[in-house]
Amino acid sequence: MTATLSADQIIQEWGNGLGVRITAPIAKAARFARGLPIKVEVVEGGVFIRAVGKPQMTLAQKLKVFDPEVHGGEVMATGRVGAEVF
Repeated sequence: MTATLSADQIIQEWGNGLGVRITAPIAKAARFARGLPIKVEVVEGGVFIRAVGKPQMTLAQKLKVFDPEVHGGEVMATGRVGAEVF
């Protein structure tokens, strides 16, 4: 495995674990994005991180593509819609 881009980092304490920030140039070169599922493996000589799927949509992205006509009718009822008893 030949590195084409590298960055020196320091492992930080994050909550009860440890974390490393992936800088923007590294993330761009690796095609990493927020919500991307990854797999972290311990290999001889270090750690290997790789993408294992497509990025998950955020709530804002899901709401943007939501179409009540296609996805089941009313988004939110503003009045009584059935036999509610009050």
